[in-house]
Amino acid sequence: MTFDGPRISRRGRSRHAPFLRRRRGGLLAPAVVAGLVVAAALFWQALEPLGRTTATGFARVMDGDSLRLGASEIRLEGIDAPELAQTCIRSGREVPCGREARARLAALIGGREVACSMGRTDQYGRQLARCRADGIDINAAMVSEGHAVAYGDYEAQERDARAAARGMWAGSFQRPQDWRRDHPR
Repeated sequence: MTFDGPRISRRGRSRHAPFLRRRRGGLLAPAVVAGLVVAAALFWQALEPLGRTTATGFARVMDGDSLRLGASEIRLEGIDAPELAQTCIRSGREVPCGREARARLAALIGGREVACSMGRTDQYGRQLARCRADGIDINAAMVSEGHAVAYGDYEAQERDARAAARGMWAGSFQRPQDWRRDHPR
């Protein structure tokens, strides 16, 4: 015996799936299924990615890519900003690009509540996070404005900042990772 699908009675109803009722334009089920798929997609999109937690509050800026949120020390994930003592050359002059990066991060946060999605920790025990303040992706903004370089993410923002000569890209600088290697603590 083979199964050829649900049997439809004379009244247009399936004995095995009563919700599959015949309508003038076809079956009601495809519309219901499509609605459920859309609802499920929106629901899952709203959930945090697996293994990530969110912390919100008012942050204190430590440097161009680090902040403190409550008891958590957070490093902005996917970016690398110059160290506080690091300088860059712009228009033939030495400028404190590390301090500029910290000032810009503080301005982006601007005393507003910050929401950070955290997943992993770095080698120093800091939470790696993607943070937003007032709808602004802080990590992306720091790179796109040239106050940080891409560090595993945000490459498109770095290309745009370099092409427009924004921030550090307006002059010459040593990548923060290289500067730290040459200036150990």
